[in-house]
Amino acid sequence: MPRVKQICCIGAGYVGGPTCAVIALKCPHIRVTIVDLNQARIDAWNSPDFNLPIYEPGLEDVVRQARGRNLFFSTDVDKGIRDADLIFVSVNTPTKKSGVGAGFAADLNYVELATRRIAATATSSKIVVEKSTVPCRTAESMRTILDANSKPNARFDILSNPEFLAEGTAIDDLFAPDRVLIGSLQTQEGKEACAALSEVYQNWVPKERILTVGLWSSELSKLAANAMLAQRISSVNALSAICEATGANIAEVAHSIGQDSRIGPKFLRASVGFGGSCFQKDILNLVYLSESLNLKEVAEYWKQVVTMNEYQKRRFSKRVVDTLFNTITGKRIAVLGFAFKADTGDTRESAAITLIRDFQQERALVNIYDPQVESNQIWADLNEASPDVPLETIQRQVSICSSALEACKNAEAVVIATEWAEFKTIDWQAVYASMNKPAFVFDGRLLVDADRLRSIGFKVTVIGRGERL
Repeated sequence: MPRVKQICCIGAGYVGGPTCAVIALKCPHIRVTIVDLNQARIDAWNSPDFNLPIYEPGLEDVVRQARGRNLFFSTDVDKGIRDADLIFVSVNTPTKKSGVGAGFAADLNYVELATRRIAATATSSKIVVEKSTVPCRTAESMRTILDANSKPNARFDILSNPEFLAEGTAIDDLFAPDRVLIGSLQTQEGKEACAALSEVYQNWVPKERILTVGLWSSELSKLAANAMLAQRISSVNALSAICEATGANIAEVAHSIGQDSRIGPKFLRASVGFGGSCFQKDILNLVYLSESLNLKEVAEYWKQVVTMNEYQKRRFSKRVVDTLFNTITGKRIAVLGFAFKADTGDTRESAAITLIRDFQQERALVNIYDPQVESNQIWADLNEASPDVPLETIQRQVSICSSALEACKNAEAVVIATEWAEFKTIDWQAVYASMNKPAFVFDGRLLVDADRLRSIGFKVTVIGRGERL
Protein backbone atom coordinates (compact mmCIF):
# COMPACT_ATOMS: atom_id res chain seq x y z
CA MET A 1 0.00 0.00 0.00
CA PRO A 2 1.51 3.37 -1.04
CA ARG A 3 1.80 5.92 1.76
CA VAL A 4 0.39 9.35 1.06
CA LYS A 5 3.05 12.05 1.34
CA GLN A 6 1.46 14.88 -0.63
CA ILE A 7 -2.19 15.85 -0.99
CA CYS A 8 -3.71 18.30 -3.43
CA CYS A 9 -7.25 19.61 -3.01
CA ILE A 10 -8.87 21.15 -6.08
CA GLY A 11 -11.32 23.71 -4.73
CA ALA A 12 -10.82 26.11 -1.81
CA GLY A 13 -14.45 26.47 -0.81
CA TYR A 14 -16.58 25.48 2.18
CA VAL A 15 -15.64 21.79 1.98
CA GLY A 16 -12.12 21.64 0.59
CA GLY A 17 -10.69 24.51 2.64
CA PRO A 18 -11.66 23.40 6.17
CA THR A 19 -11.31 19.66 5.45
CA CYS A 20 -7.78 19.84 4.10
CA ALA A 21 -6.71 22.45 6.67
CA VAL A 22 -7.62 19.96 9.40
CA ILE A 23 -5.84 17.13 7.56
CA ALA A 24 -2.71 19.31 7.45
CA LEU A 25 -3.00 20.10 11.16
CA LYS A 26 -3.46 16.47 12.16
CA CYS A 27 -0.90 15.07 9.68
CA PRO A 28 2.21 17.29 9.92
CA HIS A 29 4.18 14.72 7.88
CA ILE A 30 1.89 15.22 4.85
CA ARG A 31 2.24 18.29 2.62
CA VAL A 32 -1.24 19.63 1.78
CA THR A 33 -1.78 22.11 -1.05
CA ILE A 34 -5.22 23.61 -1.69
CA VAL A 35 -5.53 24.98 -5.21
CA ASP A 36 -8.17 27.17 -6.83
CA LEU A 37 -8.31 29.29 -9.98
CA ASN A 38 -9.97 32.11 -8.02
CA GLN A 39 -7.05 34.42 -7.21
CA ALA A 40 -9.05 36.54 -4.75
CA ARG A 41 -10.07 33.46 -2.78
CA ILE A 42 -6.50 32.15 -2.58
CA ASP A 43 -5.28 35.63 -1.57
CA ALA A 44 -7.81 35.60 1.26
CA TRP A 45 -6.60 32.18 2.46
CA ASN A 46 -3.04 33.56 2.39
CA SER A 47 -3.90 36.94 3.95
CA PRO A 48 -1.40 38.10 6.62
CA ASP A 49 -4.22 39.05 9.01
CA PHE A 50 -6.02 35.72 8.44
CA ASN A 51 -9.08 37.40 6.95
CA LEU A 52 -10.20 34.06 5.54
CA PRO A 53 -12.85 33.76 2.77
CA ILE A 54 -14.98 31.49 4.97
CA TYR A 55 -16.31 32.16 8.45
CA GLU A 56 -16.30 29.00 10.53
CA PRO A 57 -15.65 28.88 14.30
CA GLY A 58 -12.18 27.43 14.97
CA LEU A 59 -11.02 27.56 11.33
CA GLU A 60 -8.69 30.52 11.75
CA ASP A 61 -6.85 28.79 14.60
CA VAL A 62 -6.35 25.67 12.46
CA VAL A 63 -4.98 27.71 9.54
CA ARG A 64 -2.71 29.75 11.84
CA GLN A 65 -1.09 26.55 13.13
CA ALA A 66 -0.62 24.78 9.79
CA ARG A 67 -0.22 27.45 7.08
CA GLY A 68 3.36 27.75 5.89
CA ARG A 69 4.35 24.56 7.73
CA ASN A 70 2.67 21.87 5.65
CA LEU A 71 -0.46 23.71 4.49
CA PHE A 72 -0.28 25.85 1.36
CA PHE A 73 -2.76 27.71 -0.83
CA SER A 74 -2.03 28.31 -4.51
CA THR A 75 -3.50 29.08 -7.91
CA ASP A 76 -0.92 26.79 -9.55
CA VAL A 77 -3.35 23.93 -10.12
CA ASP A 78 -1.06 21.95 -12.43
CA LYS A 79 1.85 21.86 -9.96
CA GLY A 80 -0.50 20.76 -7.22
CA ILE A 81 -1.74 17.90 -9.39
CA ARG A 82 1.73 16.83 -10.52
CA ASP A 83 3.23 16.76 -7.01
CA ALA A 84 0.37 14.99 -5.23
CA ASP A 85 -0.09 11.30 -4.45
CA LEU A 86 -3.74 11.87 -3.62
CA ILE A 87 -6.08 14.50 -5.11
CA PHE A 88 -9.36 15.62 -3.57
CA VAL A 89 -11.86 16.97 -6.09
CA SER A 90 -13.87 19.44 -4.02
CA VAL A 91 -15.53 21.74 -6.54
CA ASN A 92 -19.02 23.19 -6.64
CA THR A 93 -21.88 21.02 -7.94
CA PRO A 94 -24.85 23.40 -8.05
CA THR A 95 -28.29 22.51 -9.33
CA LYS A 96 -28.52 22.95 -13.11
CA LYS A 97 -30.28 26.14 -14.19
CA SER A 98 -30.81 25.18 -17.83
CA GLY A 99 -30.78 22.19 -20.16
CA VAL A 100 -31.71 18.59 -19.37
CA GLY A 101 -32.61 18.18 -15.70
CA ALA A 102 -32.74 21.94 -15.05
CA GLY A 103 -33.93 22.72 -11.54
CA PHE A 104 -33.17 19.20 -10.26
CA ALA A 105 -29.98 17.57 -11.59
CA ALA A 106 -26.53 18.47 -10.30
CA ASP A 107 -24.33 20.49 -12.67
CA LEU A 108 -21.16 18.41 -12.95
CA ASN A 109 -19.33 20.82 -15.25
CA TYR A 110 -16.70 21.73 -12.63
CA VAL A 111 -16.18 18.06 -11.72
CA GLU A 112 -15.57 17.21 -15.37
CA LEU A 113 -13.22 20.17 -15.86
CA ALA A 114 -11.21 19.17 -12.79
CA THR A 115 -11.07 15.55 -13.95
CA ARG A 116 -9.86 16.53 -17.42
CA ARG A 117 -7.24 18.81 -15.85
CA ILE A 118 -5.95 15.91 -13.74
CA ALA A 119 -5.75 13.62 -16.78
CA ALA A 120 -3.94 16.25 -18.86
CA THR A 121 -1.46 17.18 -16.14
CA ALA A 122 -0.63 14.06 -14.13
CA THR A 123 2.59 12.30 -15.12
CA SER A 124 2.40 9.58 -12.47
CA SER A 125 -0.29 7.44 -10.84
CA LYS A 126 -2.73 9.16 -8.49
CA ILE A 127 -5.56 8.40 -6.11
CA VAL A 128 -8.45 10.69 -7.10
CA VAL A 129 -11.05 11.28 -4.41
CA GLU A 130 -14.57 12.64 -4.98
CA LYS A 131 -15.16 15.09 -2.14
CA SER A 132 -17.93 17.03 -3.87
CA THR A 133 -21.51 15.84 -3.46
CA VAL A 134 -22.26 14.03 -6.70
CA PRO A 135 -24.98 11.78 -8.18
CA CYS A 136 -24.61 8.04 -7.94
CA ARG A 137 -22.12 6.59 -10.45
CA THR A 138 -20.32 9.89 -11.13
CA ALA A 139 -17.07 8.05 -10.42
CA GLU A 140 -17.75 5.94 -13.50
CA SER A 141 -17.78 9.08 -15.68
CA MET A 142 -14.60 10.32 -14.02
CA ARG A 143 -12.85 7.02 -14.65
CA THR A 144 -13.88 7.07 -18.32
CA ILE A 145 -12.41 10.56 -18.76
CA LEU A 146 -9.20 9.71 -16.89
CA ASP A 147 -8.62 6.44 -18.77
CA ALA A 148 -9.24 8.07 -22.14
CA ASN A 149 -6.86 10.97 -21.55
CA SER A 150 -4.15 9.70 -19.21
CA LYS A 151 -0.43 9.64 -20.02
CA PRO A 152 1.38 6.29 -20.46
CA ASN A 153 2.79 6.00 -16.92
CA ALA A 154 -0.24 7.38 -15.11
CA ARG A 155 -3.04 5.22 -13.73
CA PHE A 156 -5.84 6.38 -11.47
CA ASP A 157 -7.79 4.85 -8.61
CA ILE A 158 -11.04 6.64 -7.78
CA LEU A 159 -12.50 6.87 -4.30
CA SER A 160 -15.62 8.48 -2.91
CA ASN A 161 -15.16 10.29 0.41
CA PRO A 162 -18.23 12.47 0.99
CA GLU A 163 -18.21 15.12 3.70
CA PHE A 164 -20.82 15.19 6.45
CA LEU A 165 -20.04 18.62 7.86
CA ALA A 166 -22.55 20.99 9.41
CA GLU A 167 -21.69 24.63 8.82
CA GLY A 168 -21.10 26.37 12.12
CA THR A 169 -19.64 23.22 13.68
CA ALA A 170 -17.49 22.02 10.76
CA ILE A 171 -14.16 22.09 12.64
CA ASP A 172 -15.59 20.13 15.58
CA ASP A 173 -17.14 17.72 13.07
CA LEU A 174 -13.75 17.24 11.41
CA PHE A 175 -11.90 16.79 14.71
CA ALA A 176 -14.37 14.18 16.00
CA PRO A 177 -16.50 12.84 13.12
CA ASP A 178 -19.39 10.44 13.68
CA ARG A 179 -17.93 8.48 10.79
CA VAL A 180 -15.59 8.83 7.84
CA LEU A 181 -17.01 7.12 4.76
CA ILE A 182 -14.70 5.84 2.02
CA GLY A 183 -16.10 4.13 -1.05
CA SER A 184 -13.98 2.19 -3.52
CA LEU A 185 -14.25 -0.38 -6.27
CA GLN A 186 -13.98 -3.82 -4.71
CA THR A 187 -10.85 -4.67 -6.73
CA GLN A 188 -7.41 -5.20 -5.23
CA GLU A 189 -6.27 -1.80 -6.50
CA GLY A 190 -9.44 -0.12 -5.21
CA LYS A 191 -9.02 -1.65 -1.76
CA GLU A 192 -5.36 -0.55 -1.61
CA ALA A 193 -6.31 3.02 -2.52
CA CYS A 194 -9.03 2.92 0.14
CA ALA A 195 -6.48 1.73 2.71
CA ALA A 196 -4.12 4.59 1.78
CA LEU A 197 -6.80 7.24 2.44
CA SER A 198 -7.94 5.43 5.57
CA GLU A 199 -4.37 5.62 6.89
CA VAL A 200 -4.45 9.41 6.51
CA TYR A 201 -7.60 9.69 8.62
CA GLN A 202 -6.29 7.23 11.21
CA ASN A 203 -3.85 9.91 12.34
CA TRP A 204 -6.71 11.22 14.49
CA VAL A 205 -9.90 9.26 13.76
CA PRO A 206 -10.42 5.89 15.52
CA LYS A 207 -10.31 3.06 13.00
CA GLU A 208 -13.78 1.81 13.97
CA ARG A 209 -15.25 5.13 12.81
CA ILE A 210 -13.80 4.76 9.31
CA LEU A 211 -16.37 2.93 7.20
CA THR A 212 -15.28 1.36 3.93
CA VAL A 213 -18.03 0.54 1.43
CA GLY A 214 -18.61 0.15 -2.28
CA LEU A 215 -18.17 3.19 -4.50
CA TRP A 216 -21.82 3.54 -5.47
CA SER A 217 -23.05 3.07 -1.89
CA SER A 218 -20.76 5.88 -0.74
CA GLU A 219 -22.01 8.27 -3.41
CA LEU A 220 -25.66 7.55 -2.59
CA SER A 221 -25.10 7.69 1.20
CA LYS A 222 -24.30 11.39 1.10
CA LEU A 223 -27.53 12.25 -0.76
CA ALA A 224 -29.50 9.92 1.51
CA ALA A 225 -28.10 11.45 4.72
CA ASN A 226 -29.01 15.00 3.71
CA ALA A 227 -32.42 13.92 2.44
CA MET A 228 -33.21 12.21 5.75
CA LEU A 229 -32.12 15.24 7.79
CA ALA A 230 -34.12 17.65 5.63
CA GLN A 231 -37.11 15.31 5.86
CA ARG A 232 -37.06 15.62 9.66
CA ILE A 233 -37.01 19.41 9.45
CA SER A 234 -39.91 19.48 6.99
CA SER A 235 -41.81 17.00 9.16
CA VAL A 236 -41.52 19.15 12.29
CA ASN A 237 -42.31 22.28 10.27
CA ALA A 238 -45.48 20.61 8.96
CA LEU A 239 -46.43 19.89 12.56
CA SER A 240 -45.73 23.54 13.46
CA ALA A 241 -48.55 24.60 11.12
CA ILE A 242 -50.92 22.25 12.94
CA CYS A 243 -49.74 23.64 16.28
CA GLU A 244 -50.53 27.19 15.22
CA ALA A 245 -54.01 26.16 14.11
CA THR A 246 -54.84 24.19 17.27
CA GLY A 247 -53.11 26.11 20.05
CA ALA A 248 -50.43 23.47 20.63
CA ASN A 249 -46.76 24.40 21.15
CA ILE A 250 -44.29 22.88 18.66
CA ALA A 251 -41.41 23.13 21.14
CA GLU A 252 -43.34 20.96 23.59
CA VAL A 253 -44.44 18.54 20.88
CA ALA A 254 -40.90 18.20 19.50
CA HIS A 255 -39.46 17.65 22.98
CA SER A 256 -42.06 14.99 23.70
CA ILE A 257 -41.44 12.97 20.55
CA GLY A 258 -37.68 13.51 20.79
CA GLN A 259 -37.65 11.64 24.09
CA ASP A 260 -38.54 8.49 22.17
CA SER A 261 -35.21 6.69 21.76
CA ARG A 262 -36.29 5.44 18.34
CA ILE A 263 -36.64 9.06 17.14
CA GLY A 264 -34.18 11.12 19.18
CA PRO A 265 -34.12 14.90 19.64
CA LYS A 266 -31.90 16.12 16.80
CA PHE A 267 -33.25 18.10 13.82
CA LEU A 268 -36.66 18.52 15.45
CA ARG A 269 -36.48 22.29 15.92
CA ALA A 270 -39.15 24.09 13.95
CA SER A 271 -38.07 27.13 11.97
CA VAL A 272 -38.94 29.34 9.05
CA GLY A 273 -37.31 26.74 6.79
CA PHE A 274 -34.01 25.02 6.06
CA GLY A 275 -31.36 26.51 3.81
CA GLY A 276 -27.70 25.99 2.97
CA SER A 277 -25.84 24.60 0.03
CA CYS A 278 -26.71 20.94 0.54
CA PHE A 279 -30.20 20.00 1.66
CA GLN A 280 -32.33 21.33 -1.18
CA LYS A 281 -29.71 20.63 -3.84
CA ASP A 282 -29.20 17.03 -2.72
CA ILE A 283 -32.92 16.27 -2.42
CA LEU A 284 -33.57 17.65 -5.91
CA ASN A 285 -30.66 15.53 -7.12
CA LEU A 286 -32.28 12.50 -5.52
CA VAL A 287 -35.61 13.41 -7.18
CA TYR A 288 -33.92 13.62 -10.58
CA LEU A 289 -32.11 10.33 -10.01
CA SER A 290 -35.39 8.64 -9.05
CA GLU A 291 -37.19 10.01 -12.10
CA SER A 292 -34.37 8.95 -14.42
CA LEU A 293 -34.67 5.44 -12.96
CA ASN A 294 -38.44 5.55 -13.62
CA LEU A 295 -39.20 5.54 -9.88
CA LYS A 296 -41.98 8.13 -10.07
CA GLU A 297 -43.46 7.52 -6.60
CA VAL A 298 -40.02 7.74 -4.98
CA ALA A 299 -39.36 11.03 -6.76
CA GLU A 300 -42.70 12.47 -5.64
CA TYR A 301 -42.01 11.44 -2.05
CA TRP A 302 -38.69 13.30 -1.82
CA LYS A 303 -39.97 16.29 -3.80
CA GLN A 304 -42.56 16.88 -1.09
CA VAL A 305 -39.77 17.63 1.43
CA VAL A 306 -38.75 20.67 -0.64
CA THR A 307 -42.38 21.62 -1.30
CA MET A 308 -43.04 21.72 2.46
CA ASN A 309 -39.93 23.85 3.02
CA GLU A 310 -41.10 26.44 0.49
CA TYR A 311 -44.58 26.37 2.00
CA GLN A 312 -43.15 27.08 5.46
CA LYS A 313 -41.38 30.21 4.20
CA ARG A 314 -44.46 31.48 2.35
CA ARG A 315 -46.64 30.73 5.35
CA PHE A 316 -44.39 32.71 7.68
CA SER A 317 -44.20 35.80 5.47
CA LYS A 318 -47.98 35.69 5.01
CA ARG A 319 -48.41 35.56 8.78
CA VAL A 320 -46.35 38.73 9.11
CA VAL A 321 -48.58 40.53 6.58
CA ASP A 322 -51.81 39.21 8.13
CA THR A 323 -50.75 40.22 11.64
CA LEU A 324 -49.77 43.74 10.54
CA PHE A 325 -53.39 44.46 9.63
CA ASN A 326 -53.15 42.80 6.18
CA THR A 327 -50.74 45.34 4.72
CA ILE A 328 -47.05 46.15 5.13
CA THR A 329 -46.89 48.71 2.30
CA GLY A 330 -44.62 51.52 3.43
CA LYS A 331 -43.98 49.84 6.80
CA ARG A 332 -40.45 49.20 8.03
CA ILE A 333 -39.57 45.59 8.82
CA ALA A 334 -36.32 44.74 10.62
CA VAL A 335 -34.96 41.35 9.54
CA LEU A 336 -32.42 40.01 12.02
CA GLY A 337 -30.16 37.49 10.35
CA PHE A 338 -29.38 36.80 6.71
CA ALA A 339 -27.15 33.70 6.87
CA PHE A 340 -29.03 30.42 6.46
CA LYS A 341 -28.06 29.45 10.03
CA ALA A 342 -26.03 30.80 12.92
CA ASP A 343 -22.22 30.63 13.08
CA THR A 344 -21.69 30.78 9.34
CA GLY A 345 -21.50 33.46 6.69
CA ASP A 346 -23.13 31.19 4.10
CA THR A 347 -26.34 32.57 2.61
CA ARG A 348 -27.12 29.92 0.03
CA GLU A 349 -30.87 29.09 -0.02
CA SER A 350 -31.30 31.17 3.16
CA ALA A 351 -34.91 31.59 4.27
CA ALA A 352 -34.19 35.28 4.87
CA ILE A 353 -33.80 35.82 1.11
CA THR A 354 -37.30 34.50 0.43
CA LEU A 355 -38.84 36.50 3.29
CA ILE A 356 -37.23 39.76 2.18
CA ARG A 357 -38.27 39.18 -1.43
CA ASP A 358 -41.85 38.64 -0.24
CA PHE A 359 -41.69 41.84 1.86
CA GLN A 360 -40.33 43.76 -1.15
CA GLN A 361 -43.22 42.56 -3.28
CA GLU A 362 -45.58 43.88 -0.59
CA ARG A 363 -43.74 47.23 -0.92
CA ALA A 364 -42.41 47.22 2.62
CA LEU A 365 -39.17 48.92 3.68
CA VAL A 366 -36.66 46.40 5.02
CA ASN A 367 -33.71 46.86 7.37
CA ILE A 368 -31.25 43.93 7.51
CA TYR A 369 -28.65 43.10 10.13
CA ASP A 370 -26.38 40.05 10.16
CA PRO A 371 -23.15 39.87 12.18
CA GLN A 372 -21.19 37.91 9.55
CA VAL A 373 -22.61 38.31 6.05
CA GLU A 374 -20.92 40.96 3.90
CA SER A 375 -23.04 43.69 2.30
CA ASN A 376 -22.01 42.78 -1.25
CA GLN A 377 -23.22 39.20 -0.66
CA ILE A 378 -26.60 40.45 0.58
CA TRP A 379 -27.06 42.70 -2.47
CA ALA A 380 -26.02 39.87 -4.81
CA ASP A 381 -28.51 37.44 -3.22
CA LEU A 382 -31.39 39.91 -3.27
CA ASN A 383 -30.62 40.80 -6.88
CA GLU A 384 -30.63 37.14 -7.88
CA ALA A 385 -33.90 36.55 -6.02
CA SER A 386 -35.60 39.39 -7.95
CA PRO A 387 -33.89 39.33 -11.36
CA ASP A 388 -36.51 41.59 -12.95
CA VAL A 389 -36.01 44.34 -10.37
CA PRO A 390 -33.02 46.68 -10.85
CA LEU A 391 -30.55 46.68 -7.95
CA GLU A 392 -31.09 50.43 -7.54
CA THR A 393 -34.79 49.80 -6.90
CA ILE A 394 -33.98 47.10 -4.35
CA GLN A 395 -31.56 49.45 -2.58
CA ARG A 396 -34.29 52.09 -2.26
CA GLN A 397 -36.44 49.57 -0.37
CA VAL A 398 -33.75 47.73 1.58
CA SER A 399 -31.11 49.04 3.99
CA ILE A 400 -28.21 47.10 5.52
CA CYS A 401 -27.51 48.04 9.13
CA SER A 402 -24.46 47.65 11.38
CA SER A 403 -26.33 46.55 14.51
CA ALA A 404 -29.60 44.99 15.56
CA LEU A 405 -30.60 48.17 17.40
CA GLU A 406 -30.02 50.26 14.29
CA ALA A 407 -32.08 47.83 12.19
CA CYS A 408 -35.01 47.99 14.60
CA LYS A 409 -35.15 51.78 14.87
CA ASN A 410 -38.51 53.18 13.65
CA ALA A 411 -39.61 49.70 12.55
CA GLU A 412 -43.14 48.34 12.90
CA ALA A 413 -41.94 44.75 13.22
CA VAL A 414 -38.86 42.64 13.94
CA VAL A 415 -38.46 39.31 12.12
CA ILE A 416 -35.88 36.86 13.53
CA ALA A 417 -34.66 34.88 10.53
CA THR A 418 -31.36 33.44 11.83
CA GLU A 419 -30.70 32.01 15.30
CA TRP A 420 -27.60 34.09 16.14
CA ALA A 421 -26.90 33.90 19.89
CA GLU A 422 -26.54 37.68 20.14
CA PHE A 423 -30.23 38.09 19.30
CA LYS A 424 -31.06 36.47 22.66
CA THR A 425 -29.20 39.20 24.53
CA ILE A 426 -30.40 42.28 22.64
CA ASP A 427 -31.54 45.14 24.86
CA TRP A 428 -35.17 44.53 23.96
CA GLN A 429 -36.30 47.41 26.21
CA ALA A 430 -34.24 49.80 24.06
CA VAL A 431 -35.53 48.14 20.89
CA TYR A 432 -39.12 48.63 22.03
CA ALA A 433 -38.51 52.30 22.85
CA SER A 434 -37.09 52.89 19.34
CA MET A 435 -39.91 51.21 17.40
CA ASN A 436 -43.27 52.45 16.16
CA LYS A 437 -46.23 51.19 18.20
CA PRO A 438 -47.73 48.69 18.34
CA ALA A 439 -44.36 46.92 18.05
CA PHE A 440 -44.37 43.36 16.70
CA VAL A 441 -41.81 40.56 16.97
CA PHE A 442 -42.01 37.49 14.72
CA ASP A 443 -39.72 34.72 15.97
CA GLY A 444 -38.96 32.33 13.13
CA ARG A 445 -36.32 30.44 15.11
CA LEU A 446 -37.85 29.74 18.55
CA LEU A 447 -35.14 32.00 19.96
CA VAL A 448 -36.57 34.63 22.28
CA ASP A 449 -38.47 34.57 25.58
CA ALA A 450 -41.89 35.52 24.25
CA ASP A 451 -43.40 36.15 27.69
CA ARG A 452 -40.63 38.55 28.67
CA LEU A 453 -41.02 40.46 25.40
CA ARG A 454 -44.76 40.67 25.93
CA SER A 455 -44.16 42.10 29.41
CA ILE A 456 -42.14 44.89 27.76
CA GLY A 457 -45.04 45.65 25.45
CA PHE A 458 -44.32 43.71 22.24
CA LYS A 459 -46.93 41.81 20.28
CA VAL A 460 -45.09 38.48 19.81
CA THR A 461 -45.74 35.76 17.24
CA VAL A 462 -43.69 32.56 17.53
CA ILE A 463 -43.53 29.96 14.80
CA GLY A 464 -45.29 26.75 15.75
CA ARG A 465 -47.16 28.28 18.65
CA GLY A 466 -50.91 28.85 18.57
CA GLU A 467 -52.58 31.61 20.53
CA ARG A 468 -55.50 29.55 21.83
CA LEU A 469 -55.52 28.80 25.57
